[in-house]
Amino acid sequence: MGQESFIYSFVARGTMVLAEYTEFTGNFPAIAAQCLQRLPSSNNKFTYNCDHHTFNFILEDGYAYCVVAKESVGKQISIAFLERVKADFKKKYGGGKADTAIAKSLNKEFGLVMKEHMQYIIDHAEEIEKLIKVKAQVSEVKSIMLENIDKTMDRGESLNVLEDKTEDLRSQAQEFRKQGTKVRRKMWLQNMKIKLVVLGILLLLVLIIWVSICKGFDCTN
Repeated sequence: MGQESFIYSFVARGTMVLAEYTEFTGNFPAIAAQCLQRLPSSNNKFTYNCDHHTFNFILEDGYAYCVVAKESVGKQISIAFLERVKADFKKKYGGGKADTAIAKSLNKEFGLVMKEHMQYIIDHAEEIEKLIKVKAQVSEVKSIMLENIDKTMDRGESLNVLEDKTEDLRSQAQEFRKQGTKVRRKMWLQNMKIKLVVLGILLLLVLIIWVSICKGFDCTN
């Protein structure tokens, strides 16, 4: 961004300009004043395009904050400038001084403030653009989350059905585990019985063999 990015800026109460700043000559103040006359009184943000320039406004609580910028300057950058101007103006004149100020009576002291904010935005344009992108991404993620929550609320009945089915599956799983434990115990008992039977047969065979051997020795003697 170059020094000529911001052309003209003002703060107005209603349609009365209380403070303005520019380093350029031209009909920008007149066009900005005409735009101001046509703006609604509700709090909002507006941007008009004219002759390769943008006329950006923030309206809040009866006050208008305006900046005229080259068309190459993004709208969000201009709004970022106006937000800074608005915050300083409310901080400086929030006690009521601005409510009774006459036309352009705040030029001397607040005109320099607007000049400083212009220079700050120009010097930090890249960082501000990155911050704006991050905020936009956060806003997008927030919107998606809220949309998903709304969809979830709309599917409340289906979720209740799903919850019931989940509870049924949990009960079936518990019953299956109980049955599995019983089957394992039964198979263990059967296995032990088979082992005992086999062991008994082996002992019986050993006994028979031993008796046979003993009888053989008796016959020989």
